[in-house]
Amino acid sequence: MTATALSTPRRRLTPEASRDAALDAARSLLVESGPQAVTLKAVAARIGRTHANLLHHFGSADGLQKALIERMATSIVGTIREAVHRSRAARDPAELVDLVFDAFGRNGAGALAGWMILNGNHDALDPILTAIHDLVEDLSKDEDRPNVPIRDETLHLVLMALGDALLGAPMARALELPRDRARAIARQMLLADHLDGVTPAA
Repeated sequence: MTATALSTPRRRLTPEASRDAALDAARSLLVESGPQAVTLKAVAARIGRTHANLLHHFGSADGLQKALIERMATSIVGTIREAVHRSRAARDPAELVDLVFDAFGRNGAGALAGWMILNGNHDALDPILTAIHDLVEDLSKDEDRPNVPIRDETLHLVLMALGDALLGAPMARALELPRDRARAIARQMLLADHLDGVTPAA
């Protein structure tokens, strides 16, 4: 019996399932090895598909990375939406701050967006920014703290999280601060806004 006959046939996937598998693999590579590892060749090898198969789905490495950013944006915003409601109930934004910082940091969204921008894809952050904009619009409708500037809060928090993802570790070392100091500052900012936004009792 030949080696070919003994080999396990490659499982057939629907186009949608194949695309999803590629994006799962791309995200794993991003977290494991950084944005430079998210290539068509590496993803194809990870899922047992051909380079041509991924070209069909994404068109290029830039297309793959953009699709990954779009998927991550959907996941990030869904998670943040739930955390916002919990933080309002608990009157403590710590979980919300951690989720936003983790999304851009350990989960790789900040590094991937930065990598794409440096490689000429200046629209790399658009999916995340659009998703966050839509989230803020939705949250503003049921905001029960009219004196709290939710757009200012969002701008500050996202810029802090993105900056921390890209430069937080070396900056903390240079300033001899704890690595999580930026998170603590972000939490303090949101807590202060909450206290300022509470209307005093008559």
